[in-house]
Amino acid sequence: MSQLQTSGLKEFPLVIKGDVQGSVEAIVAALDKLGTDEVRARIVHSGAGGITESDVSLAETSGAAMIGFNVRANKQARDAAEHAGIEIRYYNIIYNLVDDVKAAMSGLLSPERRETFLGNAEILEVFNITKTGKVAGCRVTEGRVERGAGVRLIRDDVVIHEGTLKTLKRFKDEVPEVPAGQECGMAFQNYEDIRAGDIIECFRVEMVTRTL
Repeated sequence: MSQLQTSGLKEFPLVIKGDVQGSVEAIVAALDKLGTDEVRARIVHSGAGGITESDVSLAETSGAAMIGFNVRANKQARDAAEHAGIEIRYYNIIYNLVDDVKAAMSGLLSPERRETFLGNAEILEVFNITKTGKVAGCRVTEGRVERGAGVRLIRDDVVIHEGTLKTLKRFKDEVPEVPAGQECGMAFQNYEDIRAGDIIECFRVEMVTRTL
């Protein structure tokens, strides 16, 4: 019988830290209004001040989401959160915080663009090829570069172009990827301002379902 009793209301546990007691109280009051007969926010702990290691361990043991409003986590807390796999979400507008909690409670957080670094290649020289345009002769310095992934052109640590590759070649052949230590030819789609010494960064973008 008791199992049937518990299936009705789901709880969404939260640990909330804010810059001042007044904003924490306003957040808690706004979240209290969100509850439906199926799900409600349960504030495991709330308080003023930065996020500490004990806040993180509290979130871990109660399975709560960790929220900071106009505050940040100290280094120990950040390390503990990373170790426990807890994401700390920061806000500076109460409305956005409440909106996100509401969406998370209804399982509707829109996907997040997540980027994975694949590798870097340094441009050694630039060739002008009649039909292709400018092609960069590169050496892959770390990781790998993949055709079809996103690429950025970086000059003096500043991103000056983001786009896709038109070609990725080893010798005369188009290849799907080139690992670190090897040389290759790369040309950007619709972009030709490339110089020796520039770095080409290769990355992959995924849309990941967000959790709170």
